[in-house]
Amino acid sequence: MKRTLTIAAAFAGLLLAFGTAARAQQSGGFSTTAPNAILMDSASGSIIFQKAADELIPPASMSKLMTLAVLFKALKDGKYKLEDEFTTSENAWRTGGAPSGTSAMFIPINSKTPISELIQGIIVQSGNDACITVAEGIAGSTEKFAVMMEEEARRIGLKKSTFRNPTGLNHPEHLMTARELTQLARYIIKEYPDYYKTFSQREFQYRKHKFYNRNPLLREEGLGVDGMKTGHTTEAGYGIVVSSIADGRRLIGVMAGLQTEKERKSETQRMLEWGAKSVSRAKLFNAGEAIGYARVWGGSDFYVPLGGEGDLEVILPKYPVNQKIRGEIVYEGPLKPPVRKGDQVAMFRVTSTAPGSSEPIAVSETPLYAERDVDEASFVWRGVDSLLHLGFRVVPDVRRFLNR
Repeated sequence: MKRTLTIAAAFAGLLLAFGTAARAQQSGGFSTTAPNAILMDSASGSIIFQKAADELIPPASMSKLMTLAVLFKALKDGKYKLEDEFTTSENAWRTGGAPSGTSAMFIPINSKTPISELIQGIIVQSGNDACITVAEGIAGSTEKFAVMMEEEARRIGLKKSTFRNPTGLNHPEHLMTARELTQLARYIIKEYPDYYKTFSQREFQYRKHKFYNRNPLLREEGLGVDGMKTGHTTEAGYGIVVSSIADGRRLIGVMAGLQTEKERKSETQRMLEWGAKSVSRAKLFNAGEAIGYARVWGGSDFYVPLGGEGDLEVILPKYPVNQKIRGEIVYEGPLKPPVRKGDQVAMFRVTSTAPGSSEPIAVSETPLYAERDVDEASFVWRGVDSLLHLGFRVVPDVRRFLNR
């Protein structure tokens, strides 16, 4: 059951901060023709804008980010080196190479290619043959590799995405959400900074072929884009995962389901420009400070304190004057033990509403994490807690009372 706790005390200063910023800018909010879209502040994880961000959609080549995430992890774990080579099978050549009619690196059949070149072929050219070569090299088959993709997705916190191939070519069960694409991009940027540099590579020479990065925003001056991945199939439409740095602040966005390449470029550029200019950041809580508490049913403690990843910052529009701001802790509860320190268990949701309106201008969501471990209680205490859960909306500290 979804639970919400309203936080009021922290917002006196927040209202003042955004009210001051609002007087400097009175422009409108952001909207897009993209069926699915999301924009995240990378540092805080706050969601600045979202539209149907939790709908499962065909991701096309944007899901190659998960193929790369599996490969990057194998490299980081020391299972492979960049100079190691994988062989391109007839299957990889036929279903993802030149005969396939899809985006390809044009690797000759039965040839060996260094992993470093395969990474460039996936990122710059979106080569399906390169993806299949990696999948078969690591797992032996694309089917087994898809299982690894889904396992890695769950490990890093993607709960809804399902994978059936390493390429993103259409399959009715190969699905992701815009939100989870954004989360995956953020994970790659933070976890694999050395490999992330390749996403800004504008061209790649492989044998007699010269490939140019399919991300059109890399070439836009002043936008600060340095990644990540485009995608297109007939079923998915045109989509993009994009990351940019403006004024020292990284934004990560996703747009999906657009009708043309031109629309994909223009809509994504508008979103990034809006995100860079039209929102402001405010710190509400210091690192290590308890923001609130989430109920734990059957645990060694009734509640677990919640904190941010470092200082808790929220991102909201700079407009309009006198906007109403509401903060809530939202989680699926009660939580069930064991809960481990550092587990993401809730979201801090801040809603901004214009004066006289009930429709939110923007909703900023920031992950909250457990501040300590909560283990499973004994059988007796779990029974007592079940009775308390049924009988009380607010659970008293019965153990402290009984131990007096």
